[in-house]
Amino acid sequence: MDGAAGGNFKEFENMLDSDLFFIDDNAGSSSIKEQETSRFEEGVNSADVTVEEESPGALDDTVPVAEGLETSLGNTLGPRSRKPPAWVDPDDTNIQVSLTSHTRLRKLRDAPSEDTVGGREYERRLRRQYEQINSTPEWASKARQKLHPKRRRSASGSEPEDEDAVEDIVPELLASTGGISGVKKPKVLSPGIISVDRLRDANQAAPAEGEIKSLQFHPNPQIPVLLTASADRRLRLFHIDGLTNPHAQTLHIPSLPLTNATFHPSGASILLTGPRPFYYTYDLQSGTAHRSPRGLWGTTFSGPSQTPQDGSMDICAFNPPGDVLAIAGRCGHIHLVDWRSGAAQVVAGLKANAAIRALWWSRAHGATSTLLSLTEDAQVYVWDVAQRRCVKRWQDEGGFGSRIMGGDQRGSYLAIGSNTGLVNVYSEESTVSLGVSKPKALKTLGNLTTNITCLRYNHDAQLLAMASNVKKDQMRLVHLPSLTAFGNWPTTSTPLGHVTAMDFSAGSEYLAIGNNRGRALLYQLRHYGEK
Repeated sequence: MDGAAGGNFKEFENMLDSDLFFIDDNAGSSSIKEQETSRFEEGVNSADVTVEEESPGALDDTVPVAEGLETSLGNTLGPRSRKPPAWVDPDDTNIQVSLTSHTRLRKLRDAPSEDTVGGREYERRLRRQYEQINSTPEWASKARQKLHPKRRRSASGSEPEDEDAVEDIVPELLASTGGISGVKKPKVLSPGIISVDRLRDANQAAPAEGEIKSLQFHPNPQIPVLLTASADRRLRLFHIDGLTNPHAQTLHIPSLPLTNATFHPSGASILLTGPRPFYYTYDLQSGTAHRSPRGLWGTTFSGPSQTPQDGSMDICAFNPPGDVLAIAGRCGHIHLVDWRSGAAQVVAGLKANAAIRALWWSRAHGATSTLLSLTEDAQVYVWDVAQRRCVKRWQDEGGFGSRIMGGDQRGSYLAIGSNTGLVNVYSEESTVSLGVSKPKALKTLGNLTTNITCLRYNHDAQLLAMASNVKKDQMRLVHLPSLTAFGNWPTTSTPLGHVTAMDFSAGSEYLAIGNNRGRALLYQLRHYGEK
């Protein structure tokens, strides 16, 4: 019997596939088609994003069933029809999801009081959250442009014919970083609540073995690089992508306990300093490190008076162009080093009446030669570096324990933190203007109660991050236009630890926070991360 069956099958070996199979398109299948058509209509109206998969076994001389269905749906759905989803669950419209039942679902809320949403809305918000974290790949955008030709406005300037015409123009606008009208409007950040997402640690690929002393993002927004300097005397570079954050390089300097690491304003090199009378520079292009020449301190800095030799470069700052480096020495001395020559020559010196606690180059009105220094007696000296003289001096409000000072890159604000936890925020223009003898603080922030050790502004001067390393989780974000702290983040359960360093990325998409456990925590600010 097996032999007979085998003989029957041999009859079909030399036949074509088209002779073996055919599509039964009789009238009896019309009811089935109508049922499938209704199901596809329901799916088209309810789905937000659809994907079409081609049948791998379709033959050239046959007509796919889906094509026949699309033809029958053409008159019903009109020119705005979309390809149906592969599968639709009818129960999605009946379920209710509570967004407050789990901490991971709270980020899907549009308002703090919102609780329950339907299944379709829950699916839409999950998709929105995914697209915010993972941007559309370039290959997908190009494929959409090919599948949906762009519809242009008519010569008479009339509006597009339908909503699809607007949707077809969107991929083209999103494919470029330029603004629609040529000038990109800044995003206005609202006070009260800020959306923050926790990401994988920036240095998870190569964690530090000691406290994070300093961290900073590259000043160029096109170069997503973060540096960390830690107590194990190592400088580490990471490529920040928000997903894996791969480790790029590690530089070990046994002779220098690192306390400060900063990018040169040009972004071409890194300055490494600490409690030693020398520094290192690391060239990013060549990957080589150079130590400062011998004799940098001593008679070169002391001058005729032969003051004691300075033994630390902890406090230093580049001017905005990056051609002058100001270094705080002992007994109120400020040394100005010419950075353009590459030989680190001291070109001038300034002298205050008390020890220097902080240095900041003013950006008000595009200034590049105005240096501010904060002394231990809460006096702020305003120096005209071109004339080598102090043009203004004023007292910080409160006048006790002022120890850290910093401003934003736009020259709008200047903040001074004290050892009591108070932070005075000034208008930077009033601090350097000769017409204002005693600047008045815009507001005194009392959100922290311990010694302020870190102040950082974001790129558009809408955010101020302030922190203290005395206690755990002592960090706050301040909305600068309203001078109020955000109440929803960080919370008591945010695992910050003892915060030792902070910095915003060049476009404020990311906020990196270093702590005493050697971790560089990474957070995404959703307001700036939206494309």
